[in-house]
Amino acid sequence: MNKLGQSLGLSIMTGILIILVGLMAVNFLMTEVSTARTSLSCSDATNIEDGNKLLCLVADVTIPYWIWIIVALAIGGITARFVL
Repeated sequence: MNKLGQSLGLSIMTGILIILVGLMAVNFLMTEVSTARTSLSCSDATNIEDGNKLLCLVADVTIPYWIWIIVALAIGGITARFVL
């Protein structure tokens, strides 16, 4: 087996590890996001100020943004083996 084949297998396993650890961290983030939404009263959009509405939007986007970061790191780690 050549060196590229060995490093590709290692990078795929590392990418899977990054995805697993990152998705396990999502459970901790979900509780913090729900706590933040409760303390900001995000369920009642008519009675909150504009700044709090923006914070509610940021809190809502946190989980999908985190998942995109995890996927990007895993794919970047796998493709870096081809370039380097």
